[in-house]
Amino acid sequence: MQPAVVSDTASREPFGLESAFLEHQRRVFRAAFRITGNAQDAEDVLQTVFLRLARQGEGTLAVANPSSYLYRAAINAALDLLRARRERPSVALEEAQNSPDGSARRPDQVHEAAELRAWLRRAIASLPPRAAEVFALRHLEGLENKEIARALGMSRVAVAVMLHRARHRLQQEFRAMKRSRP
Repeated sequence: MQPAVVSDTASREPFGLESAFLEHQRRVFRAAFRITGNAQDAEDVLQTVFLRLARQGEGTLAVANPSSYLYRAAINAALDLLRARRERPSVALEEAQNSPDGSARRPDQVHEAAELRAWLRRAIASLPPRAAEVFALRHLEGLENKEIARALGMSRVAVAVMLHRARHRLQQEFRAMKRSRP
């Protein structure tokens, strides 16, 4: 079995798995970290994405945009990981000790923020796969609707509708979660 070769269909110039890894590893890791909230899980996702690519083996993986392909693969793998675990992700030490402005946070604030992040990750993972991907690209990665539409091969209207439905569902779940808390 030969190692996988990624090809940008626009230039038709293949490059090896190693060069693909070196060029895209940071972006894949960051996307996975934003979804999982955990460096170890993001590393696992990074390995999963590139191992899947290596296992495709024979020939060339011809994609229009390797960067976009690997980025989407990272988001999907991270969402798959969250769905498979359904457990509370860990909180980074510096995140638990300090607020974004550098001031110390009370333990109850740290706990509440960690619970909210864990709930949001579980809620996103419970969305249909395409909706979770669109939501993550928009609200975790900060992409605009037209960028998401281009990356996923969808219309901007479809992206907007999917985002609206996902936000509405998450808002309903959040309200229900708040009502059920003592």
